[in-house]
Amino acid sequence: MSDAATGRSVLSVAIVGCGIIGLNHARAIARHPRLTITALVDAVPAAATMLADQVESELGIARPAEHVSLTAALAASPIDLVVVCTPSGLHVPLAEEALLAGKHVVIEKPLDVSMERAREIAGLAAAAATRGLVVSVISQHRFDPSSVAVARAVRDGRFGRVTSGIASVAWWRSQDYYDSGQWRGTWEFDGGGAVMNQGVHTVDLLVWFLGRPVDVYAHTALLAHDRVEVEDVAVATVRFESGALGVIHATTAAYPGLSVRVQVHGDRGSAIIDDDQLEYFYAAGDDAFDPGGSSARNQAAELVPADELRGGDRGPDVFITGHLRQYEDVVDAIVEGREPGVRVEDALLSLAVVRAVYLSATLGRSVAVDEVLSGSLDGISVVTGTVA
Repeated sequence: MSDAATGRSVLSVAIVGCGIIGLNHARAIARHPRLTITALVDAVPAAATMLADQVESELGIARPAEHVSLTAALAASPIDLVVVCTPSGLHVPLAEEALLAGKHVVIEKPLDVSMERAREIAGLAAAAATRGLVVSVISQHRFDPSSVAVARAVRDGRFGRVTSGIASVAWWRSQDYYDSGQWRGTWEFDGGGAVMNQGVHTVDLLVWFLGRPVDVYAHTALLAHDRVEVEDVAVATVRFESGALGVIHATTAAYPGLSVRVQVHGDRGSAIIDDDQLEYFYAAGDDAFDPGGSSARNQAAELVPADELRGGDRGPDVFITGHLRQYEDVVDAIVEGREPGVRVEDALLSLAVVRAVYLSATLGRSVAVDEVLSGSLDGISVVTGTVA
């Protein structure tokens, strides 16, 4: 399909999973001039109908076709890109079907809840890349201006030797949130609690900033909710190949819900990102290095626009903008024949860290990330620690 006004090709998109996340994807996709939503898929027909109504009325675009299965959608009309927005435990089978049908794929985070399935899709994605197919996993915060600024500073050595990092997600989720869907708070479909479901993006940023993780030691607990299998509090330490040490803190039991915070520290600079905005940035230049830090000033305003500074007004579309930035990268990757900014192997590594948190808490020992990636711990059933 091509745009009559520009002559550029337009990619037809099928969204699989028509809940809240599906709507957010639809809003982002509708804003990209080279994407058009042609199909909505959900095993619950009413969910697809509801999203079709919203797409038609709110976004003002042609009503997409509705299907109860991806198989039916693929058979009904040409589709270029399949977007998987189902519960986490269903991600890989759908992505696999789309790849085998020769489609580009975007998978909502996390990659899956199963390392075994995640390794399978990583292998399929690598093979698909040789056929020109692009597969990306949603990690939209890698595209935030604050994240880009910090990642670039780390890569360029502006912080000197990176020594430590902190990833903290201090959120609140009510009991009604967990009771609203039978799949919520389950190992089978959520794959975990505060770390897997709410914290995986922040874990991903910590890994992106600090490099290859080596091992994890963690504790988890269920302290503020009932009828939930997974944790609502987790803390962990991570050791990285560089020698840097990291801390992961994730909770859905921090009433009334506070910010997401990522800190990166080195021997010549530091940065703090709070709720995706740059709060603090200092990197000592070769001639300006002050061991006492007395002259260190916040350089954040020199790196990002005012609305991306802590406290800046990013407007009502903030939750759409992040996904749109990643879709821009995905489309460019398809058009240019290159890898996307977030690859399946990137998501696999972040998933392995999350899984290592749960395995460490279950086993009561440090868990090597390579143990998780290799599959040597696949047979262990993880549990949530509790406080007597």
